[in-house]
Amino acid sequence: MVLALLPRPRTRTPTPTGRPSVKILGISGFEGSIPFKRAHWPSLDEREYRISQGHDSAAALVVDGMVVAAVAEERISRRKHTGDFPRGAIAYCLAEAGLGIQDVDELAHGFDYAPYRSVYLVDPVSRALYREVYSRDALLALVARDLPGCPAERVRHVGHHLAHAASAYYTSGWDECLVVVIDGMGEAQSVTVYHAHAGRLDRLAQIPAHDSIGVLYSLVTLHLGFDFNADEYKIMGLAPYGDPERFCRFFEDAVTLEPDGGIRIPLLRANRTREEREHYLATRAHLTEHLVPARRPDEEITDVHRDVAAALQACLDRTMLHLCGRFATETRQRRLALAGGVALNCTANGKLLCSGTFDDIYVQPAAGDDGSALGAALYRSAAAGEIRNERLGVPFLGPGYRPADIDAALAQYRDRVQVERFATLGEACAEAARLIAGGRVVAWYRGRMEFGPRALGHRSILADPGHPEMRDRINAMVKMREAFRPFAPAVSIEEVDRWFEVAPKTELPFMIMTVNVREEFRHRLPAITHVNGSARVQTVSAKDNREFHELLRAVGRTTSTPSSGPVSSSCSSRTSSSAVAASPRRPPLSPAREGRPTRSRLGRAPRPARGSPPAPRSTPPRRAR
Repeated sequence: MVLALLPRPRTRTPTPTGRPSVKILGISGFEGSIPFKRAHWPSLDEREYRISQGHDSAAALVVDGMVVAAVAEERISRRKHTGDFPRGAIAYCLAEAGLGIQDVDELAHGFDYAPYRSVYLVDPVSRALYREVYSRDALLALVARDLPGCPAERVRHVGHHLAHAASAYYTSGWDECLVVVIDGMGEAQSVTVYHAHAGRLDRLAQIPAHDSIGVLYSLVTLHLGFDFNADEYKIMGLAPYGDPERFCRFFEDAVTLEPDGGIRIPLLRANRTREEREHYLATRAHLTEHLVPARRPDEEITDVHRDVAAALQACLDRTMLHLCGRFATETRQRRLALAGGVALNCTANGKLLCSGTFDDIYVQPAAGDDGSALGAALYRSAAAGEIRNERLGVPFLGPGYRPADIDAALAQYRDRVQVERFATLGEACAEAARLIAGGRVVAWYRGRMEFGPRALGHRSILADPGHPEMRDRINAMVKMREAFRPFAPAVSIEEVDRWFEVAPKTELPFMIMTVNVREEFRHRLPAITHVNGSARVQTVSAKDNREFHELLRAVGRTTSTPSSGPVSSSCSSRTSSSAVAASPRRPPLSPAREGRPTRSRLGRAPRPARGSPPAPRSTPPRRAR
């Protein structure tokens, strides 16, 4: 392995104003959610326990309206999608700012179930769920356990969709815009639309949870053999291999688009008993009877499954265009800010971008429930009069490292790595570019970790997109993931319109929208061009991501291609330098960080990737409508 180290960037601190600072710590997650479900339904399939609320817990610290630190608990505990109380994430945020919990003015949780308490009085199990998981008393018990010294009166609740909306609006840099929150469900909602202006969020419309396009997407994800509320992005990646027309009628009948911009999903409303609503039993039975039989995770992925994925994705694309377009017309807003788990769907976001409905679209990069911690903190900060509303840069808000940490990690694994040190960033970039041009896979690790699911240049795995076999190599050797899933290109912002079908200097810094590769270059970029000619692009500027920008320029000079293919390094949720230094125990790769690369001498034989890409069909799949 080759590692290159860069000096740890200093945390930005708010400028003194002559008045006391306002320090808000936001959190998300429900620790008791899955344990409650296990206790009351002990015989479920393991994947069914994810049909629950409160995953992806996180913490975010906002001081005087400025985001100082943010990290998901999974990055600390290394338990993927954990909903545990974010004690580790809180500890990091406080340490990064040099604070103790007693210094925090408010602790804001990105859920507020109190207005819905009466809904949970209908039966004993629902009452217990509210009392043990969703209530204020349940949260205060966790605070007392893990944050002694935090007074109960400082603990505040922010409605889930309001937290999502705040995370998008107060980081958009816009005074006025349309804000759409779309996810599986908040406390009782699946979509909420706001008109944001003058620092306010005025609610325009809501769609209830029993008409949730996010829940439907997740249930079909589960039906196709993947994990509910975790693997939806895999369905998005599988969809271009299928023909959406085959099951188009099923999803058109399942999701009714209302003239007022709303949607109705009778298939979800069919769950009437407590048991059916808890596990969506009626909906899942309908999928088995009228769509396709459920696939087990170890079963082969067939054309039928690809076609279902394609039709589902086309349904989501159509629904988001309908919903956002209707309220764009009503409000005459040409700017859209998005948040909520469904807003992580890059394909649907790309369709919105290319539709021309909006002049500009901003998707908060941690759009899932981890981002509701950020939104809760921003909302309460705004309520205290601290509104900055600056456009969020590349979200390098997570844990970093010190050079001494790297030295200690390298010493620990000195029998596995050799160390080569560079005097300058330019030298490290040149060596990394040389390795990439030679067909090596490079891990680039520097500074503070990204907040959100995407690796954006501080925890990225890189390779030359011009090598046809590179996708399969990385899938099998590094990521241990399904072979049908595409890789994403990173490109300097100066070059983006040359290689991709976008306007010059289009800013796509968060790798959260899909655009088309220009047809004349698709054969030159096989590792990042998806089967339908699209790519999930990250644009990189010298202003916001200087070191990564310099690396990409070096790669471009060396390989004559625009980009390397960064993929999320979150497969094991590594945060520490020692964890990264230990990764030569995996198949060998050649990562780089400025200062001191290391090369591995050891590595296991690569394991095959799960899920083979399909053989070409006699006719190409048709594009989603």
